[in-house]
Amino acid sequence: MTSPNGATGDRSGFSRAFLAESIEILQRLDTDEADRVVAGLAATRARGGRLFILGVGGSAGHASHAVNDFRKICDMEAYTPTDNVSELTARTNDEGWDTTFEAWLRGSRLAERDALLVFSVGGGNREQNVSVNLVRALELARDVGASVFGVVGRDGGYTAKVADACVIIPPLFSEHITPHTEGLCAVVWHMMVTHPLLAAQATKWESLR
Repeated sequence: MTSPNGATGDRSGFSRAFLAESIEILQRLDTDEADRVVAGLAATRARGGRLFILGVGGSAGHASHAVNDFRKICDMEAYTPTDNVSELTARTNDEGWDTTFEAWLRGSRLAERDALLVFSVGGGNREQNVSVNLVRALELARDVGASVFGVVGRDGGYTAKVADACVIIPPLFSEHITPHTEGLCAVVWHMMVTHPLLAAQATKWESLR
């Protein structure tokens, strides 16, 4: 067999090994920290705050899906800038990528009662010029006193540094950090919207008898 990079070798058992890695990562996940994120999001909802979910690439897809679930299941006002491709591309074209999320949040009148939830593999790093748009959005959130939460990978980057609570997907397998972080991010936020502190509506299939 030929691997994606052209090398040959036996890839049988890869699927089993990858899933075994996922299980090990989940077993090492800090559930206390996940509960702190849930409690913080519940507090945001209780004070009438809005939830803004930020993500880039695959995490943008998670953000859009999560907005739906937080609104529908948790009865929580939630938005993501990547759902409006016209505004996102206009801001990128006219002002540059690094300010896209920050400018969108300013236009949304981000305030102390609100919260940011970041989905990211690296969490943003200004020094390495990675996901600087996340960094600038988080800096704005800190300036206005909004709560910050995250589900991130690696060392969590700037998100973990400034967050009120942040779940870090343990980077146990260096060759698969991105797929495990993005895949298990979905597990974590689905756990959150299902959590008794947040879930306000039954999901469709569970409500059928």
